[in-house]
Formats: sequence, structure tokens, C-alpha cells
Amino acid sequence: MKKEFFDANQKLWDEYALAHFSSNFYNVKGFLNGETTLKSFELEELTDVKSKTLLHLQCHFGLDTLSWAREGAIVTGVDFSLEAIRLAKQLAEKAHLKATFIQSDVYKLPEKLSKKFDIVYTSFGVIVWLPDLIKWARVISHFLKPRGKFYFAEFHPFVQIFDEEDPSGLKLKYDYFPNAEPHIFENSSGGSYATSDERIKQPVSYEWQHSLSEIFNSLIKAGLRIDSFNEYPITFFPQFPFAVKQEDGTWHLPSLPAKLPLTFSLLATKV
Repeated sequence: MKKEFFDANQKLWDEYALAHFSSNFYNVKGFLNGETTLKSFELEELTDVKSKTLLHLQCHFGLDTLSWAREGAIVTGVDFSLEAIRLAKQLAEKAHLKATFIQSDVYKLPEKLSKKFDIVYTSFGVIVWLPDLIKWARVISHFLKPRGKFYFAEFHPFVQIFDEEDPSGLKLKYDYFPNAEPHIFENSSGGSYATSDERIKQPVSYEWQHSLSEIFNSLIKAGLRIDSFNEYPITFFPQFPFAVKQEDGTWHLPSLPAKLPLTFSLLATKV
């Protein structure tokens, strides 16, 4: 990754962390009152975590990491944002939960951490920030014990080909297949997917598209066996202007004539 891309994205996520921590979207107050931030299908699909070591890659400020700690896992969270890791440590202390948090780029983590884990976990909005999935998968395999599990929940790459700002419906805008060059997004209005907070000043960010075949093949080449793959017609933020929030907190696209895969989950084993 070019240094200018990394530096811009890191600055953006430092600003995001500060704004998101106090946002209604992330609901830190609810978490501190005992609510989990894990999705129902995550809890159904990744079971038997009690007393297992779990490495959470790209953990933001640790809500999901600490939710897994409440499920009994021995957790380590990693993020490249220094502000996110600082807030994650504060949150763990406030919640009276044991956790280790490390500030690191995913690709450089093997230089900073020597442990092996029973589980590696990552979720929602993570791989668009990574240009090289072959290297990403190798890092995952590196940190897994033999027979260790990798669990991945993510927004479906299929719907990321559509214009996220078009109010009339799904209009094609982006390639489905990966490209070495990133999409460049300008932050002209401030704010983020989670808040309109005007403290977010970073003017530009860089994201990479990844197809399902690229995800699967990267993991297979790294020595992982795909055990399950599930797709869901729900998402977890207003991904499009016509998305409608349901009582359970999920977002749907009811105005479309057919259901589309909006999110997916994947479970794999290191063989």
C-alpha cells in the first residue's frame, strides 16, 4: 500500500474513532449496560468460544472484541488507529473486562505479536481498507493454531458495485472485480456512516474492491478450508438512501422487487 493511502486512511479512522465513540450508532452506553454488539448469526455460527483465545483484526475501538470477552473468550484486539486502541483500553476498563489491545497495521502484526490463537475474527467494513488479500489471508493463517477457526462477517461485495448515493434505486457505478488501484472517496460534507460529526476533517479516503472468488481463493491458498458460507438480505447501516431500519436494528431494501445479498459470513479451519 502506498504510504499516502495508508496515512490518509489512518488519519480518517483516528477521527472516526473519536466521533464514533460518542455516537448513537455505536451505543457505547448500551454496551456498558450489558448489551452485546455481536449479530445474532455470529453468535449462532461461531460457538464454543469460552476459554478460547480470540484475535480480532481491525477491531475499531473494541466493542465486538469485548462482546466476545463477555462470551468467555480470551481476547486480543488489533487496529491501526492509535485513537481507537486508546479508547478500546478505556472501554475495557469501564466494562471491567480483560482484553489486550495492540495498535498495528494488519500486515505488520507478525512483527509485533508472537502468540497463536484458537480463533481469528474480523467483521463488517474491513477488507475494503486492504489492497492485498493474499497477504491478509497469510496473516490470518500465521496467527491460527493448527485446526484453529477463522470467522469472517462482511458486507457483500455484490452490492458494493452500486451507487451508494443514488436515491432512485440500484445504479451501477463500480467494478465488481478487484483492481490494484483504489477507489478514491472525497469527504465533502464531513461525518461518516455512523455520525454527522463535523470533527471528521480528513478530506479523502482510499478503498479497494474484492470479489468473493478473491476472498475464497486467498484463504484457500493460505491453507484454510472453507467450512461454511452464508448470505443474508440484511445490512447493519443505511447503506443506500432507500434502506429502511427494522425494529431489530437491521436495515432492509423493501422497495426493490427482489431480495439481494447484503451481507455474508464465512467460517474456515486451518488445515
